[in-house]
Amino acid sequence: MSTPSPHPQPGQPQPYTTPHQAGATGQPGPDGYPQPGQPPAGQHPGQPYPGQPYPQGYPAQGAQPGVPTPPRKSWFARHKILTGLGVVVLLAIIGAALGGGGEDEPTPPAAVAPASDAPSDDAPAEPAPEAPSEEPAPEEPAAPGVGTPVRDGKFEFTVTSVETGVATVGDEFLNQQAQGQYVLVHMTVTNIGTEAQMFDGSSQELTDTAGRTHSADTSAAIYLGDANSFLTDINPGNSVDGTVVFDIPADAVPATIDLHDSMFSGGVEVALG
Repeated sequence: MSTPSPHPQPGQPQPYTTPHQAGATGQPGPDGYPQPGQPPAGQHPGQPYPGQPYPQGYPAQGAQPGVPTPPRKSWFARHKILTGLGVVVLLAIIGAALGGGGEDEPTPPAAVAPASDAPSDDAPAEPAPEAPSEEPAPEEPAAPGVGTPVRDGKFEFTVTSVETGVATVGDEFLNQQAQGQYVLVHMTVTNIGTEAQMFDGSSQELTDTAGRTHSADTSAAIYLGDANSFLTDINPGNSVDGTVVFDIPADAVPATIDLHDSMFSGGVEVALG
């Protein structure tokens, strides 16, 4: 085994040499223990020994000369899995907060209905407006009565008198008894047309106070002799006095008579009361 050369080779790090001082570690002292600052026995001066500090500017053993020591990674870089889980949890919390924000929104207050103008229970009730009084229906004009001339078609009629309660018509030899009572309506009939017109008692009608309508009894009128109410022709401008006979109940009261110049005319009403 060769002894290391005291002269370092070019390109090798120069060890730090400690000057030989009295009391240096490594050299035995008078008491037999190594003195501080001295290399151990058998160690060549100028070579590094265990425990000897390196001078500033020289790299430690095992380090490459001229290569800087890489910086130490952060905690997040060294724990990538935990960092990823933390990011996922944080994103979930933020999403839940944003998604559930609509549920926590305060409900808008209900709209308050405007105060009603209706009176309260304590307020005195206003009187109901009076219904407008209905105007009375116009009264129908009263029908012309006895003695008033009326016209229908080509005839002008004037009722002159009314007999009620007649039980028999005719004489002691030729007569006819009433079923109830005979009512004899005497009238004057005038032809106001330009042609002859036939007066027929069967075209006339009588209404009693009970609203019942009765037809004329032309057969009873024959027993009167001068009734002139059975198919009597009247020339224009002429007048005849005739009698129309009605057989009505004994308790009936004549009210009106409808006079017609023929069975097809509209007729005219005359009051008998």
